[in-house]
Amino acid sequence: MVWPFTSSEKDKKETTLSDASAVASSALDTLGNAGQDAKALFQSTKESLQEITSDVEDFTSGPKRTLLKYNIKDNIEDAFEQIPESARPYVIASAVFGVVTVATILYKSRLRRIPTSAYMTPNSLQGKRILKGKVTSVGDSDNFRFYHTPGGIWAGWGWLRHVPKESKALKNQTLHIRIAGVDAPEGAHFGMPAQPFSKESLQWLRSELLGKTVLVKPFAKDRYDRVVSMAWYPRSLSFLPKKNVSEEMLKVGFAQLYRQAGSEYGNMLDRFEKLEAQAKSRKVGIWSQENMVSAANHKKQYLRGGE
Repeated sequence: MVWPFTSSEKDKKETTLSDASAVASSALDTLGNAGQDAKALFQSTKESLQEITSDVEDFTSGPKRTLLKYNIKDNIEDAFEQIPESARPYVIASAVFGVVTVATILYKSRLRRIPTSAYMTPNSLQGKRILKGKVTSVGDSDNFRFYHTPGGIWAGWGWLRHVPKESKALKNQTLHIRIAGVDAPEGAHFGMPAQPFSKESLQWLRSELLGKTVLVKPFAKDRYDRVVSMAWYPRSLSFLPKKNVSEEMLKVGFAQLYRQAGSEYGNMLDRFEKLEAQAKSRKVGIWSQENMVSAANHKKQYLRGGE
């Protein structure tokens, strides 16, 4: 075979090939070492992660409240050990009495259901409390029936306890609420003819309140044993502030200010007067009539005295 290079060129080429082979061999050794180092690092990292995971599992194997429970338990036991044995029965009796007293007060003030106005106490009136419940019926354009649901969802209402739907079950179980501060057109009853807009006012109130959960702030009982109350009901977007029933009735012109004896406004008289004036200027609802007769005067014409 004839070598295509001269002797010097051949030696130079062989030297170059030898150097290249050495470099390649060194590179392979380096890569091998790097691979071993990477493998060792991966294994070390894996073992570290397993140790951390094991520690986390040990720490979170029980709920935090279990840890808290044991801490509280230990503290109580330590404190109890400091009490002389002769005094321990009295301490236990005092603690039980305190718990029972607090539970009784809480039940009477916040969790006891008020079925009818006969169960209303002075602490439940004069705007001192706000009651939560469901509107079960709307029989007139300025009052409704209210089923008290104290404690709301936290007391089981809606999932453990339910508001009755049948009239028989609701008998003597609802508060008759008279909406405070306003007077709506009178419907036909006791031989008295209906006023204009009495039907529209009643339909509006039913559409806004019937079947809804509302808040009421009782002020007093009137001579018909109705509970005169300010009332609020939810908007279509429940997270928004609730609407005041009296305000909304004045806005749409389906009620006017109630100015008779025993009127209650809940510090909102100025607001109510402004809304009534605005409804008058817009001539909406009852204010669209040329000769509007108030509900009070209408009753005086047909009934003795009026409400």
